[in-house]
Amino acid sequence: MMRAATIVSPGRAETVETRIPRPSRGELLIRVEGCGVCGSSLPLWEGREWFAYPLEAGAPGHETWGVTASDCRVAVLSQHGFAQWDVAREDDVVELPDVLDDTPFPGEALACAVNVVARARVARGTRVAVVGMGFLGTTCARLCELEGADVTEVRRGDELDRQFERVIEAAGTQEALDSAGALVAERGGLVIAGFHQDGRRTVDLQSWNWRGIDVVNAHERDPRIYVEGMRKAAALAACGELDVATLVTHRLALDELEAAFRLASERPAGFVKAVVCP
Repeated sequence: MMRAATIVSPGRAETVETRIPRPSRGELLIRVEGCGVCGSSLPLWEGREWFAYPLEAGAPGHETWGVTASDCRVAVLSQHGFAQWDVAREDDVVELPDVLDDTPFPGEALACAVNVVARARVARGTRVAVVGMGFLGTTCARLCELEGADVTEVRRGDELDRQFERVIEAAGTQEALDSAGALVAERGGLVIAGFHQDGRRTVDLQSWNWRGIDVVNAHERDPRIYVEGMRKAAALAACGELDVATLVTHRLALDELEAAFRLASERPAGFVKAVVCP
């Protein structure tokens, strides 16, 4: 048996005793070290009419890292990481270098940022604005800098009088989308990375059309691309170019999942990412 947490109703999480999952052929059993709380899970936490509760034990934890039966430390793609144990397909597991042994590593979230920047087609000297400086935006900004881009960080309330070749929207709100769209230069690119899950959006299509901008929805759905993104993030972290430890600002216990979601929702000063560690 193991302990697992999950969302049982909007704004409420519980920890339960449940059976340790048994891996099927082609899967690995993972002893979970930690799992990040993703912004994409906030609608589940807040409640929408199309969700059904309670969720399965360990769900919706998908930013998981841990240790295999052979004592190999790994980041994995999985869906039940708010638990002491989880399973993942062998193809969805990325070995972490020894130098990262003491570093929390929400691999799926880091891969998301890697993939966003790849879709943005950023190069040396590209003028980039990142709108929304949470975990995703902060990581994207750093990755753009590593590509040699000229990066401007845009936070709520900032007013800029210049335009950019690439604008990455990483907040997932109407306000951020409006701000990001207005910052794109003629024939530039708007890269939508934020999680827009609370209803329809409106856009200034006349302005977008007039400037001839490209619009990219930068969310990947191919697990192979996510795995490659995790592998690249691990390599960057191992060589010191991506400081993952500074991105994980809050560590909580499994039975503090409610508190972790509140942090992700309220975003107090200094908050970037919360992780839950069994």
